Amino acid sequence: MNINELISIIKKKLEHEISIEDMKIEDKSFLHKNHKNNQKDKFHLKIIIKSKELKKMNKINSNKRIFQILEKEIKSYIHSLQLFIT
Repeated sequence: MNINELISIIKKKLEHEISIEDMKIEDKSFLHKNHKNNQKDKFHLKIIIKSKELKKMNKINSNKRIFQILEKEIKSYIHSLQLFIT
């Protein structure tokens, strides 16, 4: 899977399950290119989500919710995930 396909899937899944006002997904894989355990088929992503729904939750529960929604992608295509909820 390429990064554009993955970002598209992530956006659709999150928007389907959570009320989101705005979302930005950045590929940060290039920062880890030369790291010892880097895998070229797994990505490092930064997701910034503006969501009143998630903001009402504590940080642990909001992160758990996102990880549940993206469980398949995390197992198969994501090495690292930075989450920022505003």
